[in-house]
Amino acid sequence: MVGDKARGEMNAFQRNESKETLFTFISAGDDPPKGDFPVQKKSPKLCGSNYPLSIAFIVVNEFCERFSYYGMRAVLTLYFLSFFHWDENLSTAVYHAFSALCYFTPVIGAIMADSWLGKYKTIIYLSIVYVVGHLIKSVGAIPSLGNQVVHVILSMVGLFLIALGTGGIKPCVSAFGGDQFEEEHTSERSKFFSIFYLSINAGSLISTFVTPVLRGDVKCFGEDCYALAFGVPAALMVLALVVFIAGSGLYRKTPPQGNVLLEVCKCIGFAIKNRLKNRSRQIPKRDHWLDWASEKYSKQLIGEVKMVTRVLFLFIPLPMFWALFDQQGSRWTLQATKMNADFGIYVLQPDQMQFLNPLLILVFIPIFDLGLYPLINMCKFNFTPIRKMATGMILAGMAFGLAAVVELKINESDMPRLVPEESLIRVLNLARNPVQVTIQDRDLFQQPVEAFQNPAEYSKLILNGEQQSLRFTLQHQGLSLAFNYTVKEKSVYSLIVFEAEGSLSSRLITDLEAKPENGLAAVRFINGLSQDVNLSIDSKRFIAVQKNYSASEYSLLERDKYNNGKCITEMGEFTLELGLLDFGASYTIVITNVSGGDVKTWKSEDIKANNVHMAWQLPQYLLISAGEVMFSITGLAFSYSQSPASMKSVLQAGWLLTVAVGNTLVLVVAQAAPMAQWAEFVLFTVLLFAVCVIFSIMGYFYVSVDPEDLEEKEEKRETSSRGNMISLVTQKTKL
Repeated sequence: MVGDKARGEMNAFQRNESKETLFTFISAGDDPPKGDFPVQKKSPKLCGSNYPLSIAFIVVNEFCERFSYYGMRAVLTLYFLSFFHWDENLSTAVYHAFSALCYFTPVIGAIMADSWLGKYKTIIYLSIVYVVGHLIKSVGAIPSLGNQVVHVILSMVGLFLIALGTGGIKPCVSAFGGDQFEEEHTSERSKFFSIFYLSINAGSLISTFVTPVLRGDVKCFGEDCYALAFGVPAALMVLALVVFIAGSGLYRKTPPQGNVLLEVCKCIGFAIKNRLKNRSRQIPKRDHWLDWASEKYSKQLIGEVKMVTRVLFLFIPLPMFWALFDQQGSRWTLQATKMNADFGIYVLQPDQMQFLNPLLILVFIPIFDLGLYPLINMCKFNFTPIRKMATGMILAGMAFGLAAVVELKINESDMPRLVPEESLIRVLNLARNPVQVTIQDRDLFQQPVEAFQNPAEYSKLILNGEQQSLRFTLQHQGLSLAFNYTVKEKSVYSLIVFEAEGSLSSRLITDLEAKPENGLAAVRFINGLSQDVNLSIDSKRFIAVQKNYSASEYSLLERDKYNNGKCITEMGEFTLELGLLDFGASYTIVITNVSGGDVKTWKSEDIKANNVHMAWQLPQYLLISAGEVMFSITGLAFSYSQSPASMKSVLQAGWLLTVAVGNTLVLVVAQAAPMAQWAEFVLFTVLLFAVCVIFSIMGYFYVSVDPEDLEEKEEKRETSSRGNMISLVTQKTKL
């Protein structure tokens, strides 16, 4: 239903858009297609073309700024999870609160630019705020700087300033780039927007791949280097500001001319207020509720607001799509931490999977524009913008359905969920012969446990309260020995059985209750020697373990093969080979003896490694990226074609607010209704499908219009009805 004229207005730059909007806030009275600029001296051109030299600075600035933003945001969820040790729900909630704020603040930036400072000064001032936020955020990620309260305060202040900066300049930069062109160079301006949005995708693609590497593959302060992962985006934002200022002498700077968004809000507010003050039956009704603003505002403005409100009404269901889409950086990243990331030639970081979205967008846009849509048109199917957007919703819902299936497969290797008055237990027999284990009034281990037998699954141990003292009986070669241990609820235990001084002995040690975070491997050691040992797994990690089957604490390691460790005893130094410590697994390694220059060990897998490969996330990324192309780009083009030129900034604000509201919905669900992750994915799938039905019904009754035709009809109707108006009671309202 988007006509040829609308398609011409959108031009080629829409094909390069993925995460940013296609049109920008404009000042009241501006006409974007024509570009009404004050007379200024002509700026230098690029290589003798009609392209102003100043746009080179703007494009580089945008690339650096987008690298800065998306690079920082890519590692944000894991930062909350690993650095602050917040749970997944709180990490998700804060991530989406930040994302929502980033899409609320563009309204502030637009008002500052159009009503007060102008675009140039707004970009400068808010970029400085942006840089300060990045620097504070980077400093807050230095572990040695203060306690966790200090880190949280610095990080939250930094994120607030970043949200103010990135959101504030969002509506200004692309519009400022368009301002650089002279009125007659509309073709060059259109190509500029193509390059501009290509720089956005390039910055997003590169940063979402690089910053997770800086976080995970580089170590500083003995752990993941979040300070570097945030510091590099901060440096790129400093570079963006420097580059932008460097072109200052070349820019065409238009003065602020008033913000149409404020005028629209005032018009709507006055109409509502005036209607409420004139409820008398003696006053005739008006055709439209916005007609009650005619005492103060022009018929043209009222008519244009009517056109805008028709489209804004269609925006009401749209936040649900963004609620799903923006979970790529939160829930989907958390899902990736529980998967196998080994692709053979390269091991991906969990937060690196996000780079698939900008990559797929760049692939899908030409495929859809040059292949899919023409093919559908050849089949004589009327694939209207509303239908495209509804199809995009369906694809996003299907992506979350697949995410739920993947989550269920992941859960199969998870530890059982612990409940009150229940614990988990298993037996490690480190003696030379089978041992029969019985627990007081329980019938758990019916068969003898063989020597160094790979332990079976954990068994549930039902307690009488929060904790209980139980008698454990060991039967070995005709002997029966009893030991008493106190077992606490919601805990996981291993009963170690070993030989000491010619008899059996045992120890009850505590195991991990859940998989290690972020795909790390956990390992602990049991020293079966009669002397203390000092172990070095790598050049940075040293562990001391006392003799006679004492157990060390768990150590968290990156997934890798560890065959060059050292074991230092009274007899000397020996090589320690651990083999592969896999993603998400937990291991107990028993040092049994030393001989021939090597340490003999026995390795037990306490928690199974992640057995679902990260490649299984690819289908859901394919679906949601295809959904974005059909939903976002089509929706923007459609709304652009359905509003008058002077009202496009209002629709821009409305579109950005749908993204903000969508992120707010995720925040509410994560905090107010915590549930199993697969169930949450299903919930969002069902909600989006329901919203898709509502949106389709609304779209079915929507009648596409040409804004110019509607303006002419509105003028004729207002002229004919002007004589029927009677005086109204204004009640202190200044008209």
